[in-house]
Amino acid sequence: MVRIRVLVVDDHRIFAESLAAALTAEPDVDVSAAGSGPAALRCLERGAAESRPYDVMLVDADLGAGRPPQPAPLREAAPEGVPVDGIALVAGVRAVQPGVRTVVLAERDDPRRAALALQAGAVGWVAKDCSLSRLLTVVRGVLREETHLPPALLTGVLRELTAARKHRSDSERLVESLTPREREVLRCMVAGLGRKAVAERLFLSPHTVRTHMQNVLGKLGVHSTLAAVALARRAGVGPADLAPPPNGVRVG
Repeated sequence: MVRIRVLVVDDHRIFAESLAAALTAEPDVDVSAAGSGPAALRCLERGAAESRPYDVMLVDADLGAGRPPQPAPLREAAPEGVPVDGIALVAGVRAVQPGVRTVVLAERDDPRRAALALQAGAVGWVAKDCSLSRLLTVVRGVLREETHLPPALLTGVLRELTAARKHRSDSERLVESLTPREREVLRCMVAGLGRKAVAERLFLSPHTVRTHMQNVLGKLGVHSTLAAVALARRAGVGPADLAPPPNGVRVG
């Protein structure tokens, strides 16, 4: 019999252990539990290293609720106790182990967060108080490439996804209005570089960089660097490569 390897990730220990015990009673399910995002990442890494990868991850939507999100890259195992929120964990797992099917367990229906979870790579959103038979249906279904959402959430999630696509399209059009040099400056801004660092990076004078930054904000229709960076990320603009630049002469 091929057993389904399931990882339960929830920082409420009693819930995680109870769910793991209930799932373990199924003859075709093999379950482990993790109490934090970093612990989950270690479990996934260990399973892959031992050629026993996990098939499905069940993660609490409110993992680490009330605590600041983990700022370090998810692919680097963080110390125990450093939280990684549930949706960030979904995205991190998709990046490092795309074969793992992730289902989010939620205490309440929330179309916006469910849409965010799907965008991050989740393939299911299930109520925490659903029946064991329902959860098993979802676990087995996602392995058949199914996506599971409560019927009551469908309309709201579709509305959120449609709005997100339109928002992205609008952002992409604004970024396309920038000149090549302004896009370079924007990528430096996304990388977190200040005016002086951008000037050194692009071999421009600080005054020229200031002008470019003002033009970027004006064309994007925003009033701050943070807003410009947020819009750039929606449009899919990544950060500039921060490898040391070759020697050159500053111009401008």
